[in-house]
Amino acid sequence: MKRAIIIHCWEGFPDYCWYPAAKTELENLGFEVLVPEMPDTKNPKLSAWVPKLKEVAGAPDGDLYLVGHSIGAATIIRYLETLKEGERIGGALFVAGFTDDLGYEEVKTFFETPLDFEKIRAKAKHFAAIYSDNDPYVPEKHAKILSEKLGAELVFKLGLKHFAGPQVYEESCTSLPDVAQAILKMSEN
Repeated sequence: MKRAIIIHCWEGFPDYCWYPAAKTELENLGFEVLVPEMPDTKNPKLSAWVPKLKEVAGAPDGDLYLVGHSIGAATIIRYLETLKEGERIGGALFVAGFTDDLGYEEVKTFFETPLDFEKIRAKAKHFAAIYSDNDPYVPEKHAKILSEKLGAELVFKLGLKHFAGPQVYEESCTSLPDVAQAILKMSEN
């Protein structure tokens, strides 16, 4: 059975912004979908978030697809680094993902050591990333890094800021069909 796990953003929760719609869309495509509540969402720590993802994901395999929003993307990147020789997932999709701490003290634990892009790239068959042209938090350079280092297929959206909602003083992005489309495309290749 194809499985998808959506890892929410900093201060997010399972029913926040576009997660419920993406969950429904993926379920309608035949995926088993989980959107776990990550620990201490107001104060995300690598030491808590990666073990939570490991617990929820269970045994990684080619039918596992991970979707990370903002710090959820960093969680997936770090999770992939922990996979053992021979372990590989079907794909990873990063929504407003980033590759450094963006200057926020609250997320520094995710970037205390350099990312091992070579190892990360070997742990998923497919990578994709969705960005907005006006994201006030994540500069476009991160899309380029993920494209160059991981071969991520990029999708740019207009005017969707950080794909979030009221926690970051935005209108809520309650629908992002590109998520289900990207995961479906990954699963068919």
